Amino acid sequence: MIATPDVLVVGLGPAGSRAAARAAKAGLSVLAIDRRAAPGTPVQCAEFVPALLDQDVAGMAAVSRQRITRMLTAIEDGPAAETPDFPGRMLDRAGFDALLVARAEEQGATCRFATAVASVGPDGGVTLADATVLRPRVLIGADGPRSRVGAAIGAVNRDLVETRQIRVALPRAHDATDIFLGAAYPGGYGWLFPSADVANLGLGVVASARAVLKPRLIALHDRLAEQGRVGRAVLGHTGGAIPVGGRLAASGWLGAVPVLLAGDAAGLAHPVTGAGIAAAVHSGTLAGAAAAAWLGGEGGAAAEYEEELADLYDAAFARALDRRRRLLDRHAAGEAPDAAMQRAGWIGFPEYWGRSP
Repeated sequence: MIATPDVLVVGLGPAGSRAAARAAKAGLSVLAIDRRAAPGTPVQCAEFVPALLDQDVAGMAAVSRQRITRMLTAIEDGPAAETPDFPGRMLDRAGFDALLVARAEEQGATCRFATAVASVGPDGGVTLADATVLRPRVLIGADGPRSRVGAAIGAVNRDLVETRQIRVALPRAHDATDIFLGAAYPGGYGWLFPSADVANLGLGVVASARAVLKPRLIALHDRLAEQGRVGRAVLGHTGGAIPVGGRLAASGWLGAVPVLLAGDAAGLAHPVTGAGIAAAVHSGTLAGAAAAAWLGGEGGAAAEYEEELADLYDAAFARALDRRRRLLDRHAAGEAPDAAMQRAGWIGFPEYWGRSP
C-alpha cells in the first residue's frame, strides 16, 4: 500500500501536533503518526511549562494541575535560594498532548498512534512497520531526541542527558520548583516539581554517568522523605533522554523531498535546564507554516525556518552551552565544581546572566 500525503509528520508530541495543525489549517493533506499507543504517555518529562505558553495554547487551565510562582535552588546541602518571579504551570502532560492532537484533527489532520516507522529512505519515502509506504511532498520530523527522520538527513543529537524520575506523594501544598545542584549530578541536576498532591522527583546526568541515576535518585528521595517533604512510597517512575548539545540544522533534503525538524529532534531543549515543551510548541508551529509555504511555491521557506529558529534560540543556547561546558570541564579534570561555579551555571542566579569569567 502506498499513500501520498502533502505533509507527513513523524511524532505526535507538542511539536508534531502543532506542525500538523498548522499545515492542515493551510488546506494541505496531513498525516501525523506516532509509535506510542496514546498521546503523552508514558510521561517522560517533569511537566513544567512557563506561564508565557498560555499566550500560544488556549485552554491551558484545563490541562494543568497547579500554578508555579517561584523557584528554589539549593547547592549541595546548603540553604535554598529563592527566585521569586518564576511563573509557570505544572501540566497534566498526557492531557496536554491529547489536547494538541485533538486540535490538529479539528484542522483536518489525520493522526494515527501505534504506528511505527521501519525506515526513512534516501528519496524521502517512509516505510511503516506494517509495510505501508508513505511518499509525502514534505516530511517533518518531530520524533524526539533520537529522531529517525533527523538521522536520515545527518542531524543527530550527540550530547544527551539521561534522566530518571519517580512520582511521590506531597504532604503539603507547594508552589515552587525545587532544584538541587551538586557534584553528584554531573552535567545535570535534581528536581522536585509539585503537582497538586503528588510531585515529580527526578534527576539527570550526562549519558556517560547514567549508572549513578538510580542510586543517587534513591538517596535524594530518602533525604527528602526524612525531612517530611515527600512520601516514601514510589507511585510511578519514568525516564528518558534530553538533547543538551544545542540547536541542530533543522532542514535538509531526501531526494526531492524537503525535510524539517522540530522540537527535540532539532535539539531545541535548553542545554542547562533541559526545558523543551515551549520550544516544541513554537518550532512545530513554524515547521507547519514552512511546509505550507514551500508547497505554496516559496522556495526559500526552509531557509527562513532555520533563520527563525536561530533568532529565537541561538543567543540563549550559546550562553547555556558556555556555562554547561565550564562545569563539565571541571568534572573532566576530576574536580568538583565549587559553589561559585554552580551559581554561574544555573539560570536562577544572577551570575548566570552576567559575563562569563
